[in-house]
Amino acid sequence: QVQLVESGGGLVQPGGSLRLSCAASGNIFSINSMGWYRQVPGQQRELVAAATSGGKTNYADSVKGRFTISRDKNTVDLQMNSLKPEDTAVYYCNLEINYRGSERDYWGQGTQVTVSS
Repeated sequence: QVQLVESGGGLVQPGGSLRLSCAASGNIFSINSMGWYRQVPGQQRELVAAATSGGKTNYADSVKGRFTISRDKNTVDLQMNSLKPEDTAVYYCNLEINYRGSERDYWGQGTQVTVSS
């Protein structure tokens, strides 16, 4: 019932920039947070950045100063600057809601970000 549509991934050279966007729709209840995670094959999915409904933001140490997350209603964007090869991964949009007193997570299908010369 809940869908997350992602866009903005692609191939970029080291030092370049990309902007990821995610729009949520469907039976969305009380939103706790929206954010972005990334995953490399064979590794755990890790938090990149998240924005709570209260306006607080969290960033992975590896992206602080380079990435900026912004949220407006049911959308969340991730501006990625000064990209490095180690940023290469599949990026997933995440939505966390409060449903009948319990937290639930929804995920986008993933968008590939490749940083290479």
